[in-house]
Amino acid sequence: MYVVTGATGALGRLAVEALLERVPADQVRATGRRIEALDDLAARGVDVRRADYGDPASLATAFAGATRVLFVSGLEAARVEQHRAVAEALAAARVELVAYTSILHAQTSDMILAADHAATERILAEVGVPHVLLRNGWYVENFTANLAAELEHGMVGASGDGRFDAATRADFAEAAVVALTGGASAGDVLELGGPGFTRAELAAEITRASGREVTYTDLTVAGFTEALVAAGLPSGFAPVLADSDRGAAAGLLAAPGDDLARILGRPVTPWTAVVDAAVREVVSPV
Repeated sequence: MYVVTGATGALGRLAVEALLERVPADQVRATGRRIEALDDLAARGVDVRRADYGDPASLATAFAGATRVLFVSGLEAARVEQHRAVAEALAAARVELVAYTSILHAQTSDMILAADHAATERILAEVGVPHVLLRNGWYVENFTANLAAELEHGMVGASGDGRFDAATRADFAEAAVVALTGGASAGDVLELGGPGFTRAELAAEITRASGREVTYTDLTVAGFTEALVAAGLPSGFAPVLADSDRGAAAGLLAAPGDDLARILGRPVTPWTAVVDAAVREVVSPV
């Protein structure tokens, strides 16, 4: 029984779909807090169960009989506490293998976002559950979410010449499924990312694809934080996002090898193709 947590989220849902291409539906269990969002999967024969990281009783039910589990990291403020509850439930269920979605360079990164992932990696080792670490880079889709505004006003950031070795959610999801279905073994640490880009290179590709000049302005971390707040991001999250640009400038969002392409068994989806498709949705190409 393959179990995917966070199946109501974008990455988890893609992982379920990738699993269904490889194993029968009666060997797949999709879990999440909003199980009504999984009704269509249940209709296809997938076992659907509630799993709330903040509710240990739900975790015991979700992992009962599980063989291999994709543990998608949570988003709550109490993430480390909740992740410990998940890890303990996985250990109690005697799961054969867990794949955890972490972040690039988790144990050596000083990025704010890395701290909870590093703690979770240590917890998984502490409880003794066999696991694979999927240290994911950024999603390419993160960079196309504000495309309309960037076409109008240009792009700002604080990453300097730092590279984002990003990949699509679908590629990361497929890699997780490959890892769970025999492509990786307990103890493996996969630093996952595709051939990436700097923000200046991203701006140049948007310019090429749209026919509209898009510039990149490099700010200080404080300046980028202020710009994010002015754009409507919550004041508690803006510094975290700006700090990630600082991390990129320091090389912390660059993948050290080709783990993603290797585990996929094919080239990573080109980031330019994703950007070009997003541009076409916003503006007619010239």
